[in-house]
Amino acid sequence: MCRFLAYSGEPVFLSDLVCSPVHSLVHQSLHADEGKTETNGDGFGIGWYGERPEPGIYRDISPAWSDENLANLCGQVRARTFFAHVRASTGTATARANCHPFAHGRHLFMHNGQIGGYHRIKRRIEALIPDEYYDGRRGSTDSEAIFLLALANGLKQDPVGAMAETMAQVRGLMRGAGIAEPLRFTALLTDGEELTAYRWACDGRPPSLYYREGETGLVVVSEPIDGCREGWTVVPKGGTLRARRGGAVTVERPAAEAALCAA
Repeated sequence: MCRFLAYSGEPVFLSDLVCSPVHSLVHQSLHADEGKTETNGDGFGIGWYGERPEPGIYRDISPAWSDENLANLCGQVRARTFFAHVRASTGTATARANCHPFAHGRHLFMHNGQIGGYHRIKRRIEALIPDEYYDGRRGSTDSEAIFLLALANGLKQDPVGAMAETMAQVRGLMRGAGIAEPLRFTALLTDGEELTAYRWACDGRPPSLYYREGETGLVVVSEPIDGCREGWTVVPKGGTLRARRGGAVTVERPAAEAALCAA
């Protein structure tokens, strides 16, 4: 499993959240408390929105704790919205193309979870992705495949409905292949202005997800970056968090996700 962080609000330096806190994402890359694995050293990535509509991205296969370029970049870049991710591979190669976040136009996506038995249905999932999106596939992860399939299902227009349809398609393929391993999906999507965070799983055991609204904006994390749960709100199992930059945060449990849990 992986660890990640998202921010949306007034511009801040990435280092304020990614590097500086006592239990920062860089620290979690070596010592995660709530992940399936303590070490998340199979690469990292950051994506941020600056003066252009499309995000900038920096990804590499080196561990986040040992990359001086990451620390330097985060100390110089200030952004209104950004994603950061440290990776623990669930079976696919350690390669730059497999590091999160993934981008398509104005959208960024990152994922913490797994498609159980992915290697058995990978070709079938990819066959569902239209050429206009599949041409942009650069890696081999289940996360990127989910993102591209969800885009084809209308993710940009309906982040919750399109993702629910995508999860239903994947679950159908899993059942057809007789896969008993779970589908666990904690993920984040943004276009720089709107942010959607999903905490779904077919077995009711999705990876952890927290959020906090501070003076400058909203922070969403896999686990608290200050080492203390006080002041953080847990996104409930089956929950979907939605927020527009500078606006209110809402958390709901879509009926489609409830059906996924019951499947």
